[in-house]
Amino acid sequence: MSFLTFPRLLKKKPSNQEEGKRYIKVGIPKFLNIWGTAPFWVGFFESLGMKVVFSSDTSEEQYRTYGKGRITMDSCFPVKALAGHIGELLQKDIDILFVPMIYSLPSFLKGHVLDTLCCTRVMMAPENIKAGFLKERDEFKERGIKYVSPFVPFAEPELLPKYLYDSLKEAIEGLTYSEVIQAVREGFKVLEEFEKSMRSKSLEIMKWCAVNNRPALLILARPYHMDPGIGHEIDAEFQLYGYPILWYNYLPIDDWLLDWLGISLDISDVWTSSYSSNTNEIIWGAKFASRFPWITGVIRLSSYECGMDQPTFTPVQKIVESSGTLFFKFGELDETKPAGSVKIRVETIVYYLEKYSQEIIKKKLSRLGDIPKKLLEPVSQSA
Repeated sequence: MSFLTFPRLLKKKPSNQEEGKRYIKVGIPKFLNIWGTAPFWVGFFESLGMKVVFSSDTSEEQYRTYGKGRITMDSCFPVKALAGHIGELLQKDIDILFVPMIYSLPSFLKGHVLDTLCCTRVMMAPENIKAGFLKERDEFKERGIKYVSPFVPFAEPELLPKYLYDSLKEAIEGLTYSEVIQAVREGFKVLEEFEKSMRSKSLEIMKWCAVNNRPALLILARPYHMDPGIGHEIDAEFQLYGYPILWYNYLPIDDWLLDWLGISLDISDVWTSSYSSNTNEIIWGAKFASRFPWITGVIRLSSYECGMDQPTFTPVQKIVESSGTLFFKFGELDETKPAGSVKIRVETIVYYLEKYSQEIIKKKLSRLGDIPKKLLEPVSQSA
């Protein structure tokens, strides 16, 4: 599965049911945790009869054209890149610039971990970057655009309507609290449907690997590494060599599959400080990869100066390699794509995958029971 499916969602057309209800265009920067929650925001604003306009993918050109001179703090590039997204949206025909401060995330591990919090720098990025557009003059007011940046605790969905209504009521004339409640419900419904479809696609890939005895790669990163300007499309480089790509956050969680692999959604055996949502899911993804026979290699992506990733490097590598699965890391990713060195490293990794994958599959299968019939069903019959 590739991140290439994601842009299709971002271009989703408004539903006929709500079309024309309000003639308001909402600009949303396609940055950081928007990459894991965009379906919610599409469903939410479409329910209110509003049109969503996303910024384009992160790029060096976008950052240098619209973000240069706006940075007010030292941080990782994924945070600083927000300046380019905001600057780009200010050039577009929008009425509201919506930049949520996401405090916690929806996660399939909720109930099995201590919390599902976001990185604090990521949460505060909207306020920090906003300052760069106010330090000389109010560029939002100049363009007649209302800047809205609500506090968003996804892990406490009962509180969402209040925070969203309080932040939007002055920007949207006639907005009612009951409308926001319904819009939040619609947002979660769209998000759930999207994640269900992505897990189904992942399972299709895994069935194909099992039926054809072919290896696949798992990407362990943060959702925003799907952004071509942040993850530098490293996963796509492996696809060119014929290796299917799976992302940890959309792995299937069917009971029959987890039972066969001998794992659950609990990660307390390897990670007791389970407060960070993305970190929790990365750790769980490492456990999954160490058990699933046809995942023979794991690719870890991390951005320059990511403090949240630092404590996890060694545990994740140990979990993966303890099963004999190959582990490779592309760390310190920054603004500039090191295209040449990426290609050389990919060629080297592919050499090891071709040499050892069948041996890894055989060893991992020997530790498990009989392969479930559901995993060997042809994709066309199980879809």
